[in-house]
Amino acid sequence: MSKNLNALVVEGGGARGIFATGLLDVFGEEGFNPFDLYIGVSAGAGNLAAYLANMPGRNLKIFHDYSLRKEFINIPRFIMGGHLMDLDWLWEQTISDIRLDLKTIYARNKPFIVCMTDVLTGEAVYRETNAENLEHSLKASSSLPIIYRNFPIVDGRPMADGGLSDSIPVKEAIKMGAKNIMVIRTRKKSYLKKSSFLRNLPNIFLHKYPEVKRALNNRAKIYNQTVGFIRNPPEGINIKEICPPDSFKTPRISKNPDKVLTGYKIGRSVAVKAMGGWD
Repeated sequence: MSKNLNALVVEGGGARGIFATGLLDVFGEEGFNPFDLYIGVSAGAGNLAAYLANMPGRNLKIFHDYSLRKEFINIPRFIMGGHLMDLDWLWEQTISDIRLDLKTIYARNKPFIVCMTDVLTGEAVYRETNAENLEHSLKASSSLPIIYRNFPIVDGRPMADGGLSDSIPVKEAIKMGAKNIMVIRTRKKSYLKKSSFLRNLPNIFLHKYPEVKRALNNRAKIYNQTVGFIRNPPEGINIKEICPPDSFKTPRISKNPDKVLTGYKIGRSVAVKAMGGWD
């Protein structure tokens, strides 16, 4: 792979991903795509996929419609031992109704990497996707333990949400040759992680997976170190960080359509400045 690449890295964060949805929809509508390499995590990977597929509005429908339905988020089902968020249902439904244009995504011939976490090691896995494996890779990257009670199998290994091991994979972009990197975050700039919210949940489900527990315990430290790295990159590396403003209030888990739509509009409002600041 050639050096001096421009990379786009997109953070996940559940429903907070609606910020990136709005921003990337404007990028797509304006034909703004100066990037050679794309890396996404969890909801961030899903947002990248819609952007590369030239499908503005697709992920807004997912966040503002499908993700709010009782078939997806269901607290009584969770209490009874099922999924809080049923990714199986969500993937089946959206593939049936609004499937990604896989041909358009890969006609670009540019690497699209999805980050996930190997359940057996707790380490990040950066999978280069193609039309055959993208949809399953997106599901694996979004599989938060406990919230979703399965671990999708990828290349013979159980996988979980990429945010457990590398929420903002800028270092991987640099390893792949990127010199100019735009990072779309879903947290405001002043945010520093104190702990993973999953650490505070009863984790009987994870007692058989010590490396996942280790990743959860280390997540805040790694996250904050990565934020520091973004703001103090090595010489010769330029990183442009795009964060939601303080007015962005959409939480990770939301069943409030107004908060979701407001978050989307905020993402759109930031997009013009983000495009204008890219050299």
